[in-house]
Amino acid sequence: MQQTYQNKSFTGQERILELPLKKAFSIALQSIRVRFWRSMVTAAGILLGIAFLATILIRARMDAAGIAQGLLPKPDPEAMAAATSRNTWLVAMSLIVVTVGIANSMLMSVTERFKEIGTMKCLGALDAFVRRLFMLEAGFLGVIASSLGWLVGTLIMVIAGGFSKGWPVVGAVGIMGYLETFVWCVVIGTVLTLAATFFPAQKAASMPPVMALRSEI
Repeated sequence: MQQTYQNKSFTGQERILELPLKKAFSIALQSIRVRFWRSMVTAAGILLGIAFLATILIRARMDAAGIAQGLLPKPDPEAMAAATSRNTWLVAMSLIVVTVGIANSMLMSVTERFKEIGTMKCLGALDAFVRRLFMLEAGFLGVIASSLGWLVGTLIMVIAGGFSKGWPVVGAVGIMGYLETFVWCVVIGTVLTLAATFFPAQKAASMPPVMALRSEI
């Protein structure tokens, strides 16, 4: 454990605790295990939103690959533009709902952990360390849930596309096409999770230790 010191207070010494990043990872994972079911509810929201995003992205790639290789007829431009606008709107709304759900879940997590936060800060934990714990926890959930969401969405779209469009169209997307959708889904899911967690994490970090310890929750 690494410690730094600053000259403050009447003794001239006030301890400030700074834990290594490895220890912060360990505490974040332990927090997810302790609050497993709440974490699963949060992860489920991310998973469903990213699964829907994955189906839209992969369907678009199937259509583009099928048309380029002559496996699918060229659609009417106006109908294609309308479908694209509709899908974009649906994806945006689903991701906004997911983001709000994550923020609400993390705010509840902060409320449940008042005494834990107060204890850490009384022991000398910096605001940055408390903030880092919540962001790491959210990052874990974002990466894992987004990956699973991509997998679920991809399987659904591959099976549906194989029967409706033909298996050659499914194969026309190529491995790189599927990997690109994976990267997009994981990046978008993780960024949205971190963005939704920032305000709850800031609230936890700025909480006075005495106020947190006096909470009856």
